[in-house]
Amino acid sequence: MPNPLQALRESQGSTHAEAWAPQPGVTACGRGVLRLLHRCRWLGLALIAALLVLMGAGGCKSSSQSTSRPLCIAGSTSVQPFAEKLAEVYMHRHPGVRIDVQGGGSSAGIYAATQGAADLGASSRELLGKEKELVEIAIAFDGIAVIVHPSNPLTTITLAEIRRIFSGAVTNWSALGLRPHAIHLITREEGSGTREAFEHLVMNKQEITPAALVQDSNGSVREIVAGDPNSIGYISAGLVDDRVKALAIDGVLPTRENIKTHAYKLVRRFLFVGKAAPAGPCKEFVDFVLGPDGQKILETEGLVGVK
Repeated sequence: MPNPLQALRESQGSTHAEAWAPQPGVTACGRGVLRLLHRCRWLGLALIAALLVLMGAGGCKSSSQSTSRPLCIAGSTSVQPFAEKLAEVYMHRHPGVRIDVQGGGSSAGIYAATQGAADLGASSRELLGKEKELVEIAIAFDGIAVIVHPSNPLTTITLAEIRRIFSGAVTNWSALGLRPHAIHLITREEGSGTREAFEHLVMNKQEITPAALVQDSNGSVREIVAGDPNSIGYISAGLVDDRVKALAIDGVLPTRENIKTHAYKLVRRFLFVGKAAPAGPCKEFVDFVLGPDGQKILETEGLVGVK
């Protein structure tokens, strides 16, 4: 019988090959499953579930088919770089443990956890509806930063102005008192936890204009804004670096202290989710994440710890 995942790979090409390149020190466990979820959102959950069954995805299997099964963490691209750092440190301290971290988006990660294709789903949005039946573990707080190119003279913006820009009501920088030029909007894809949190916290039930350029990761949004002086986007505050500038919102910057006190309004939780409470090696890793060392790593990387 033809391999359904292979057929889908061949039909889809290598558009997202770079996003799914192996990470240093992280195994290839579950990469095919999450690539399928990432590339084939149009298939619908029923067909994806059938393909997971065909692939025997009752849990993650290592690419080397070793009998020692790696832990699989999959989902939010906002959580991904921080989960990778935690996994790197943990594996260094525990050489017998392998942890595979993949992206795909919050909704894909939640679904992977629901289906048992991942030990932990990573989400940068709150659980909705039946998703709330999952066990959720808050690991950190994050702010959503609205970013522009460093050469942009704008330093602060209001929530109302952001809403008008991303709804398409304002399309030129001159409306904010800047040199006239079309605003280049960068947004995240449907199913992204960052987008869903942004829509909830900012858009007030208004839709993001279809004129916005859609990107499938926070890193991609950051790269485009870093290279375009007329662009504006939004990413995890923990991923802001000197290539982009985070705007103050209503005069408040997304600093660690302002996120911790919620003086900055665009704050969300980073979650691990699972079908049941973590047990065995999975629980030991979660205990590390929630312990002093794990929380210190998250704080050092730019997030606000929950402990």
